[in-house]
Amino acid sequence: MATAAPLLSFTEMATSLSELHQAHAHMLKTGLTNDTFASSRLITMAAALPHTEAIAYAHSIFARTPDPNSYMWNTMIRAYANSPTPDHSVVLFHQMLYGPVPPDKFTFTFGLKACSSLRGIEEGKQIHAHLLKIGIGHDAFIQNTLIHLYAITGCTAIARNLLDRMLDSDVISWNAILSAYTEMGLMNLALSLFDEMPDRNSESWNFMISGYVGIGLIEEAIAIFDQMPTKNVVSYNAIITGYMRKHQFSQIFLLFEDMQSKNVKPDNCTLVNILTACAHTGALSQGEWIHTYIEKNGLCISGYLATALVDMYSKCGCIEKALKVFNNCSKKDISTWNSMISGLSIHGYGQEALTLFAEMTNDGSSKPNEVTFISILSACSRSNLLNEGRKFFDLMINVYEIKPTIEHYGCMVDLLGRAGMLEEAEKLVIKMPLKESPLLWESLLSACRNYGNMKLGERVAGTLLKLDPGDSAVYVQLSNMYAYMGRWKDVMDVRRKMRNRQVVKEPGSTLQQKVEQFLLQLFLIYNFLNFSLPDNLFLAFELSQIPTYLSSLLLQFSLLLYLLLFLVLTAFL
Repeated sequence: MATAAPLLSFTEMATSLSELHQAHAHMLKTGLTNDTFASSRLITMAAALPHTEAIAYAHSIFARTPDPNSYMWNTMIRAYANSPTPDHSVVLFHQMLYGPVPPDKFTFTFGLKACSSLRGIEEGKQIHAHLLKIGIGHDAFIQNTLIHLYAITGCTAIARNLLDRMLDSDVISWNAILSAYTEMGLMNLALSLFDEMPDRNSESWNFMISGYVGIGLIEEAIAIFDQMPTKNVVSYNAIITGYMRKHQFSQIFLLFEDMQSKNVKPDNCTLVNILTACAHTGALSQGEWIHTYIEKNGLCISGYLATALVDMYSKCGCIEKALKVFNNCSKKDISTWNSMISGLSIHGYGQEALTLFAEMTNDGSSKPNEVTFISILSACSRSNLLNEGRKFFDLMINVYEIKPTIEHYGCMVDLLGRAGMLEEAEKLVIKMPLKESPLLWESLLSACRNYGNMKLGERVAGTLLKLDPGDSAVYVQLSNMYAYMGRWKDVMDVRRKMRNRQVVKEPGSTLQQKVEQFLLQLFLIYNFLNFSLPDNLFLAFELSQIPTYLSSLLLQFSLLLYLLLFLVLTAFL
């Protein structure tokens, strides 16, 4: 075992799947996999890694172990119980129940936890019956798990009966049912139980705070928070999460200051939330202070923390600092890569974003996901990289087998629209289900206006009005298109249809729309006097030239008003 000690030490310090692969390979080479203790440590470390592939890897080691002991069985059952696939935990529990290694009280606890995650009350009842049969059903640890199972599956009467019959119930027993109520959003029941509790610990208070935050009742959560005798980082994080959901970023900063004054040390979750608030509000100085705090306290900048820093600097306009954080990041996950690619895209560095994508795929540690391709396609759109955008869209579908969402199609329609490839964009939109496509049709309609493609624009507007005849935005877009082409009679027809169908335009208008309204009024006066207005008048100027043209047009308009007044007065004389 002396030679095995350094390897086991390396195994227990492993923080990535690749490091565990190295340890496993060395164990296979030296025959250490035949050692039960060494194999159990490898399985434990693999099952504990926060990667979806890690638990499958741990299971493969477990399945190849000749005679796994109860510790190995429990490790795998617990890992699956806490994973997105708790049904695998129930299967393993069943296998162990009828295998050579007898389950212990920990096995039953993990099995019941899996049933809670699955909301599998029938499976849970079978385990409960087996517990009573073998005589360990009155163990406090097991009973607490049973209480939570029955409460979370809606069998609140049974859960409360178990609680009342417990001889040695404690705050953990009460929390078992309280946590189920708060998890299900049954806050009236939770509050009633909370008031009844003989003892409360910080976990009890935090369950109540998180429960209220979970159903959006931030004021009620704050009321509990204010009453809490001793607040901890979990309490603060719960309230910060509530403020984050309500986009009350100023309150987040005040709460963080309160944490500092009360000497409550923030954890990674706190820092990520604060950095996210900085990104939303453009609070660069606050974000830089957090960055300095992280470095002074020797915190590892990786994972979600690195992602939050990159995102904050990108959205605050400091793309160079974002790149510095990214390049110095000890371990990058897919969210970190996505954040950096998105930052480059936002700042117009499309080609650099594509280079970073290539670097990520060559690195091999992170596989592109749906978000990656949204960022990449957005970068192509912003930088007018038409051919590259087509290539990445094809790569996403055919190589990475990712089904495009409305966001991916939206990026492609925007890219093709900017490039003037309107017919190709139309073919792409037609592939989308009608209920998901209005936003894409609207994007295409804007592109039609920009390129003056009236034929396609009218067809797109017709499709949109079939989907929603009361959509005022479509009428406004179509009206703007006609105005842009100087087709004032068509502008009047669109306005008339809006009135007849009682479609009301939403408040607010751009300077361009105000100019259009002015020109429409001018057209009506010219038309009344049998004068002609140049067809391309609206095309004659850009927004930056509006003041010069308006001066000339206003002079004409004033003269026409005087003429109309003269005609009216003459009629009455």
